[in-house]
Amino acid sequence: MVLCPVIRKLVGKRVVLASASPRRQEILNSAGLRFEVVPSRFKETLDKAAFSTPYEYALETAKQKALEVANRMNKKDFRSPDVVIGADTIVSVDGQILEKPADKQHAYSMLSRLNGKEHSVFTGVAIVLCSTKDKQLETEVFEFYEETKVKFSDLSEELLWEYIHSGEPMDKAGGYGIQSLGGMLVEYVHGDFLNVVGFPLNHFCKKLVELYYPPSKDAIHHVKHDSVPSVETFEVLSDEESGSSNSTQQNVTSMLKGESAFSCGDPGSLRKKEVAQHVSGEPMANCSENVENQAPFPTILIELLDGFKASKAMFVACKLKVFDLLKGKDILKAKDVAAHINASVCGIERLLDACTALELLNKTNEGYSNTELANKFLVSDSEYSLHGFIIHANDYVWQFFTHLESAVKEGTNQNHQIFEKKAQNLFQDTFYHSRETKLRFMNAMHCIIKVTARDVATAFDLSGFRSACDLGGCTGALAHVLVQEYPDLHVTVFELPDVIENISCFQPLGQGSSRITFTPGDFFKDNIPKADLYILSRILHDWSDDKIDILLSKISDTCKPGSALLVAEIVLGEEKISPPRAVLQSLSMTEGKQRSSSEYKQLLEKYGFTWVQTKMTGNFLDVLLGFKKTTHNSELSNFGF
Repeated sequence: MVLCPVIRKLVGKRVVLASASPRRQEILNSAGLRFEVVPSRFKETLDKAAFSTPYEYALETAKQKALEVANRMNKKDFRSPDVVIGADTIVSVDGQILEKPADKQHAYSMLSRLNGKEHSVFTGVAIVLCSTKDKQLETEVFEFYEETKVKFSDLSEELLWEYIHSGEPMDKAGGYGIQSLGGMLVEYVHGDFLNVVGFPLNHFCKKLVELYYPPSKDAIHHVKHDSVPSVETFEVLSDEESGSSNSTQQNVTSMLKGESAFSCGDPGSLRKKEVAQHVSGEPMANCSENVENQAPFPTILIELLDGFKASKAMFVACKLKVFDLLKGKDILKAKDVAAHINASVCGIERLLDACTALELLNKTNEGYSNTELANKFLVSDSEYSLHGFIIHANDYVWQFFTHLESAVKEGTNQNHQIFEKKAQNLFQDTFYHSRETKLRFMNAMHCIIKVTARDVATAFDLSGFRSACDLGGCTGALAHVLVQEYPDLHVTVFELPDVIENISCFQPLGQGSSRITFTPGDFFKDNIPKADLYILSRILHDWSDDKIDILLSKISDTCKPGSALLVAEIVLGEEKISPPRAVLQSLSMTEGKQRSSSEYKQLLEKYGFTWVQTKMTGNFLDVLLGFKKTTHNSELSNFGF
């Protein structure tokens, strides 16, 4: 698959699709791309007459869609997107552009014009790369388009109206969907079929490869012809094919610096004609005879070997409150940091240099200072601090992974090895056995919820609900974001009494707090509060099938038709080998398990929830929403379904 190597480059990046089209989402999901969906609010009112060709109109519309989303997210979110993808598909016949029909009569007019004729389907795609400098958004736009020729058969008026009455034409460019009933109208397709569906995946993949794997200088060589002057041509070589020590060293340096491959190459190449590639049977000039037999440098393995060292360096720096000392614009020398935390100057200097290499700190002649990333996420009292979650990873998760070999052999968690006793109840015996450990665990969960809450709350439009119950909602961090996003929503946080008695340590004094209620109880044993919407955030993966049966049965019995269940979890890919954080988390050997989107869908449907949809947010958690079975689809209209 051409996209596979590129997908690894996108891990950890916030990729956004600026389109609500379910066809585009399905196409990109099938390619293994993880992204979140933020539909563009750009009003498609560009003057078509101002463009000399139909594809220029599609390109400009795609670009404006993507830029609108990029700018809106930069203003709204604490974390701007890294990549925004915009697309616009149009149909062109007899020199006129056809978009989506406004009504059935408009659809009939469109289809009549296409009847028995060949037409063009254009999709313009804009890839917007985003970065921030001094809190100002900077963008770089790469564009391309794809054209596919489609011919309709000669169709009767009766058949056209029958198709229109099916409702399928109403949200599709040109008034037909080739992947569904509309396929019966088509006599032939010349070109990319998926382009007609709504997104030219093959061309998109090739452009990503151009961005991430630009040709190296060593790949450009002169080819002499008898009748024409010497020209430069190039072959794009993979890491394994090139075997160049210079290229390898550049790749390793780039990875250590964390540089995005999007910054490489000639941005203008996307709008230029493709450069012809010349494949020569002769060896490339200046290549060593042994190059083709040389094993490629195992960069990925080296990164994995050093991965645990990098994690531990960050853990220790957080535990010693190094980032707290350097917060804001403070610049300190190693001896000053050592004096503050009562540590050796030699040891601290090496730790600070390691954090600088990991791009967590900046180093100048004056001393060390935090990067923007560290100020935002590693300072313990910052708004979106992950400090508590990192301490949890150091004190508990790290300890567990030192016993991973035993866990794999036995197929069970190793809490008894860490805590020197068998845990009968995961939370009571492991995290709630003392007030200190309880507060530490609550702080860890509070940190991760704050960072993920906005994406969880806005993955779907929840404005149609009036009451919600966050089961196991811990400190109420998600509830606070929900009431901010939805002014008419009241949220009940249903948690263990031991947790609720300590929530005062974490409560913000924010707008909407009066619409949040904390109710003590155990969702396995007690009756749960009634609500229109139930929320399970990071709950299901921890529990056995028997416990899940108790919980979901209770929610299903309490729900009335039209009520809904929202689940936030790390969702596995269908092959269950990605994303890595989900697969690695499964090694914790809890009684529960990680699930794919289809497995969660089947699970929710088993307990009477239908219309189950999944949104890949691009953040730490993905989100699913399902509705309790109802005999009237109109009950779901308030939620856009």
